[in-house]
Amino acid sequence: MACVLEAPLRMSVLSEVTASSRHYVDRLFDLDPQKVLQGVIDMKNAVIGNNKQKANLIVLGAVPRLLYLLQQESSSTELRTECAVVLGSLAMGTENNVKSLLDCHIIPALLQGLLSPDLKFIEACLRCLRTIFISPVTPEDLLYTGPDHQTILFNHGAVQNIAHLLVSTSYKVRMQALKCFSVLAFENPQVSMTLVNVSVDGELLPQIFVKMLQRDKPIEMQLTSAKCLTSMCRAGAIRTDDSCIVLKTLPCLVRMCSKERLLEERVEGAETLAYLIETDVELQRIASITDHLIVMLADYFKYPSSVSAITDIKRLDHDLKHAHELRQAAFKLYASLGANDEDIRKKIIETENMMDRIVNGLSESSIKVRLAAVRCLHSLSRSVQQLRTSFQDHAVWKPLMKVLQNAPNEILIVASSTLCNLLLEFSPSKEPILESGAIELLCSLTQSENLALRVNGIWALMNMAFQAEQKIKSDILRGLSTEQLFQLLSDSDVNVLMKTLGLLRNLLSTRPHIDHIMSTHGKQIMQAVTLILEGEHNIEVKEQTLCILANIADGTTAKELIMTNDDILQKIKYYMSHSNAKLQLAAMFCISNLIWNEEEGSQERQDKLRDMGIVDILHKLSQSSDPNLCDKAKTALQQYLA
Repeated sequence: MACVLEAPLRMSVLSEVTASSRHYVDRLFDLDPQKVLQGVIDMKNAVIGNNKQKANLIVLGAVPRLLYLLQQESSSTELRTECAVVLGSLAMGTENNVKSLLDCHIIPALLQGLLSPDLKFIEACLRCLRTIFISPVTPEDLLYTGPDHQTILFNHGAVQNIAHLLVSTSYKVRMQALKCFSVLAFENPQVSMTLVNVSVDGELLPQIFVKMLQRDKPIEMQLTSAKCLTSMCRAGAIRTDDSCIVLKTLPCLVRMCSKERLLEERVEGAETLAYLIETDVELQRIASITDHLIVMLADYFKYPSSVSAITDIKRLDHDLKHAHELRQAAFKLYASLGANDEDIRKKIIETENMMDRIVNGLSESSIKVRLAAVRCLHSLSRSVQQLRTSFQDHAVWKPLMKVLQNAPNEILIVASSTLCNLLLEFSPSKEPILESGAIELLCSLTQSENLALRVNGIWALMNMAFQAEQKIKSDILRGLSTEQLFQLLSDSDVNVLMKTLGLLRNLLSTRPHIDHIMSTHGKQIMQAVTLILEGEHNIEVKEQTLCILANIADGTTAKELIMTNDDILQKIKYYMSHSNAKLQLAAMFCISNLIWNEEEGSQERQDKLRDMGIVDILHKLSQSSDPNLCDKAKTALQQYLA
């Protein structure tokens, strides 16, 4: 019986709760406009700071009615304004409140309100919009977020209209204008190039931003100004060696990484600095020796502090909340710092427990931290020295291979790039990676719809095949399948094509391997070579293809596949007389390998090629002004004389 009574009990509680709120909603439907207005005002006073009341009113259907009144032209401006204020107050409640408002299509109604001539109503709509958009449950794409939207704002005079607000007497106004510029300029060269030349009261914007960077200014202002200058620098609007970047922006951002700053400021400072120096070697070097930055960043991994040291629960909660953001920011900045310089990479790796931190970062629950850790590992994996030492000592290939299983594309792209480096021939990680099933994984990447993943998959296989034993080469060919190889050779992207040709070239090296592979896949490989030499491809692609032919010609039995293919021989002859010296040289390598007289059957091959007119071309090339062509032709002719 108790189970039967449970539902009615709940219903009575709900009806008690909502009954006290119902009269607020009923008054919204009164025929007297003055009573409606008073009802909205009373509702406003009832919901301030009262989440329970807010939830009740939403359940009772107050939102659709408030939005209806807000959009009616017959409603007085005062009523419309009060409706916007109440809606804004409802939005300040729980995330569920915001979801309910979004479900009622509040955004278009508020945006429409911005067209009103009444400033108080516009302000109420803007406040409500702001509250909704700072909620994590609001989809970002509902408002201006991408480059197209930046351009729309730019084309409507946003820069000119906001610029004068930077010298407003109100700090709040100056800050909002500054924030607006930092968002408008981010990754937008058009806006950045314009900002450089805008002046306010005779002073250019970059000079105003630099003044806002000064130590006596509030931290929020320093950081946001640094972000504006960073975006302008990355867009090419300000040179990387400009004093406002080297002497002002960079030191300011390093300051933001210090222990004295709040955790939020340290996160933003490190991420902005990572973006500023990401592509510039000199800025990376300057940053690495400013205020012991590399050591300073190690502190980012020490949050939350040990619980025993924290008596304040709020502090612990705050530290926990920001701990993953700090690790993410530190990994990002380490990745930028170590992108090019070997000495900086060494300093990073020698920082306390650095490799352990990266390994731990690779298995974190936060995707953002995992991605940043992989980026950091990728940056450090460019070091030959570290691949041979630290990477091997910490067996980083194990967690990396784990990351490559079922990761989102953005992580897969960076992780597979890192794997390419770990598979270079001098890397001790190469063998254990092979034993852990990497071939199958990489072959599957070559079938991805994502271009970067296809490139990385084939690139890693190319590195794997370099100077590899025959079994590995056979496993690669088996894993790829002839069909997939042809698919890659006909890929529309030249990077995929070049890496696939590089793979073929590495597979077809050392005579026993060449002969073995051509005995099993010769027909298909010759078909692919013909296809490329006949197609509309650039010089580099055709040169690589001719080099593959030269490798085949170096085989003992494999060279017969060329000698019995008149079509291929005619193509080699054609490229010997080509206008491009690189192609001529590659074609001559083929001929040299075919006619080398120490090898069995060389006389017959020489005779056949003489009959084709090859010797005449060699005589002609021996007179070439290009020393490489001349030497190669003379060496080939000596084979006929020997």
